[in-house]
Amino acid sequence: MPRTVGQAAGMTTAGATTVWGTIDGREITFPMEVPEFNAVTMMFTVPLGAAAALLPGDAFELLETADGTTQLVVAACDYIRNPWGDYREINLGFLVRPVGAPEGVDGSFVYRMPVDQPFTCRAGNEVMGFPKTVERIETAYTDDAVSFALTMDGHPTLTLRVPRAEALADPTRIDAVSYSYLDGRPYATTLGMDMGTGMIEPADVVVEVGTGPVADELRSLGLPTAPDFCTWGEGLSATFHLGQPLA
Repeated sequence: MPRTVGQAAGMTTAGATTVWGTIDGREITFPMEVPEFNAVTMMFTVPLGAAAALLPGDAFELLETADGTTQLVVAACDYIRNPWGDYREINLGFLVRPVGAPEGVDGSFVYRMPVDQPFTCRAGNEVMGFPKTVERIETAYTDDAVSFALTMDGHPTLTLRVPRAEALADPTRIDAVSYSYLDGRPYATTLGMDMGTGMIEPADVVVEVGTGPVADELRSLGLPTAPDFCTWGEGLSATFHLGQPLA
């Protein structure tokens, strides 16, 4: 579907705010401030070859963290207050850098980004080039634990259950770059995102991999297994900036 505005010539800037355009009658502006979300973030050591098979295009290369391995990052987010909706999202991505780039421009490439609402799906696709798809994502909270359950095309694909670990300190703000392809071109979105300081023992994380194509992808990476690292955070915030094509 065509954009109302959003090509470079169509963007306008008012003060420190850039107006990208509109989608479904809603104005898209940057920086986009996310006032509140909860998130579990975990990292897994996975085989480099299996990860390379899931990384699209040829503009980015995986960071080899040890001989023949790289890092899979899984982030499950429950957006409570967000300009693009009170939606849930699960990110499956790798640590990468642009091919031929020097060290210091490392970022992430999310190759799967299921969400459970159509507006954020369309906005993420058209504005940032993120590979969002609308799927079923259910969250469940108890006093002591939280779970995220992802269903794709009718397949129970991935379930994550973690303790609601108490924060050890204020959230840590991480400045990062998320790489993607927008209209077929390599693209970079910079952001600042809080990471929770509730540290979770890997043995206390439950990862269940179900059925279907995405579950098969996760199995090719060695899941289900305990993560190397896991945190939980509540009442987090984030700032997303308008991205730019890579030279």
